[in-house]
Amino acid sequence: MADIKETYYKTQYGKFLLGDSLDLINGKLLSKLKGKVNLIITSPPFPLNLKKQYGNLQGDEYLEWFKSLAPIFQELLTDDGSIVIEIGNAWEPNRPVQSLLHLKSLLGFIENSDLRLIQEFICYNPSRLPSPAQWVTVNRIRTVDSYTHVWWIAKDDFPKADNKKVLRPYSKNMKNLLKRQTFNAGKRPSSHVISEKGFLKDNGGSIAHNLFEIDSIDDNREVRLPHSVLSFSNSSSNDRFMKKCRQEGIIPHPARMHGGLINFFINFLTDENDLVLDPFAGSNTTGYCAELLKRNWFGIELNEKYAEQSKFRFFDLNTNRK
Repeated sequence: MADIKETYYKTQYGKFLLGDSLDLINGKLLSKLKGKVNLIITSPPFPLNLKKQYGNLQGDEYLEWFKSLAPIFQELLTDDGSIVIEIGNAWEPNRPVQSLLHLKSLLGFIENSDLRLIQEFICYNPSRLPSPAQWVTVNRIRTVDSYTHVWWIAKDDFPKADNKKVLRPYSKNMKNLLKRQTFNAGKRPSSHVISEKGFLKDNGGSIAHNLFEIDSIDDNREVRLPHSVLSFSNSSSNDRFMKKCRQEGIIPHPARMHGGLINFFINFLTDENDLVLDPFAGSNTTGYCAELLKRNWFGIELNEKYAEQSKFRFFDLNTNRK
């Protein structure tokens, strides 16, 4: 890869660039990335009511900005490439009413391009702080907004994807069934007919759901997240990043995308040496996950403070950072 003036650091598999993502993509990066990106995965600034340090827009301004991303992202994708975008809910200013902005943004994004919505995922995180605080903890007339939307979008009806690479562990009942090699076959009340051998093959796990429980919804039920999500949750990578931020007296990026989600979609939608792009990289969880999974990657971040702290994710990796 030819060098780029805005390169902030390099690793064995990727580059982190400092600058405005749309300026860079429409400029120096366009010829390099056009038609070559297998996966764009990002959590862009949410359409919040209050301005945040990480640069969120509001109202119609946000909607027009979000829509403008679609044709740019479409141009970067391979024919079988995917876009995965995580975005939270928005609320009307000074009102206990949920905004339609995130839904309008999704529709506008797709209608402003030749893209199509492949599937919606929900990421449930009960550890999120109660919000909107005015209506949840002060007036106490709304419930906690505890999930975000994750939209999988592509420019073809059949983008590269393989759910066999993101299987969930089998339940105890399923493991017992596989041992017994018998079950109650026949016609169900739903009129589905289950064959005698329909569930007797061990496929290594069950097909993933489009609901991610970062923490368990029910403490009495085993959470069966795909191994790719659990591998991040059970690792010390995030602890290491947070520890380094504390040591340096640095406040970490406040809207980090969960690494387990990123691992899931990288495994699900790409192969080794494919190219992954995060145009709003923040503290670069995407680049870190892509590096460990041996995917080539580009990350772009406008805020140098967040770009600098993103280096902490790589400080003990055997990389060629410069």
